[in-house]
Amino acid sequence: MINVNFLPSRRLALYMARLFLTRSFAVLVMLVMVLMALDLLGESGKILGVPGNGEAELWRYVGLRVPMLASRFLPFAVLLGTLIALSTLNQNSEVVAMKAAGLSAHQILAPMVIASLGVAVLAFAFNETVVVRATRTASAWSDADYRPIPPESGVMSNIWVRAGEQLVHVRHVGGRGAGVHLEGLTIYDRRDGVLVGTIEAQRADQHHGGWRLRDVRIYDTAMNVVRKLDLLDTLGGVEPTRFTLAKVSAANQDFVALRGSIADLDRAGRPSAEARTGWWHKLSGPLSTVLMPLLAALAAFGLARSGQVLIRAAIGMALGFAYFVVDNFSVALGNVGAYPPFLAAWAPFLLFLFIGETVLVRTEE
Repeated sequence: MINVNFLPSRRLALYMARLFLTRSFAVLVMLVMVLMALDLLGESGKILGVPGNGEAELWRYVGLRVPMLASRFLPFAVLLGTLIALSTLNQNSEVVAMKAAGLSAHQILAPMVIASLGVAVLAFAFNETVVVRATRTASAWSDADYRPIPPESGVMSNIWVRAGEQLVHVRHVGGRGAGVHLEGLTIYDRRDGVLVGTIEAQRADQHHGGWRLRDVRIYDTAMNVVRKLDLLDTLGGVEPTRFTLAKVSAANQDFVALRGSIADLDRAGRPSAEARTGWWHKLSGPLSTVLMPLLAALAAFGLARSGQVLIRAAIGMALGFAYFVVDNFSVALGNVGAYPPFLAAWAPFLLFLFIGETVLVRTEE
């Protein structure tokens, strides 16, 4: 007689959840260590090439990149960890024993699904509290070619804005509202598409509807001369939101801050499809861990002596990686406005949830 309880055995549920979590964590640690070593080999030359940087900056880079790598590859680790756990259970005939005791495929997978829900919640909290800050700092540091960056929070880097024919590049944008200020400002002065000069300033602050530049260096291409000024008022009518909204990245803002940036974009009449897609994906992304036990379930069922365990594991892996490909493609379409943001973030999850359930029911139930 089939047991209709969702978790018929507490001991078995704990055993399955522990197996799932330990294998997934071990795979995640291995992936992060290998990828971090490769990443550090590629960036260490750039970091140490800056005067004053040393071993401390290398460890700082590792400290920033490890949370980012762990967040990005957590679903991969859960997929591989689930495949390892289920293949081991199948090879040892433990799945056969559980099915002989009256457990269905869904009851066997239930502890792993519940554990993956807990992993998804922890992943969301980790992303919003650690990964966002690490990504923002790493991006600003990288854009500054690993030179020292301002210590203030919320700093944005490498911003480009067009004001009439002028092109404005800002190395750092800091502050909010009336406190927005610019650092490392370069204005490319163009007339009829021809560069006639550049204006460089160490800092710019808001002043009477424009910007007051400090420590200014002006180069005139026609005269081939350089002038230096202490102060210069320019960029009249260029609002601070032109700089603060020029580079709204979902990866650099937490859930609440990104929602506020979307509202600012809407008020300014700027496109917000990419930001909205990223906002929804902050929810659907961590939940992808819930799909992994379902997509990897093919490795658990079928007799080990049939010689098809490896084939089943390969199919489960292919389904998992297909989800990541479709998810990235869907998000890209949402970023350019081809898909509605909600559909771009959630359609892959719902599609592969349906596929996983269909394959599981047709093969084992």
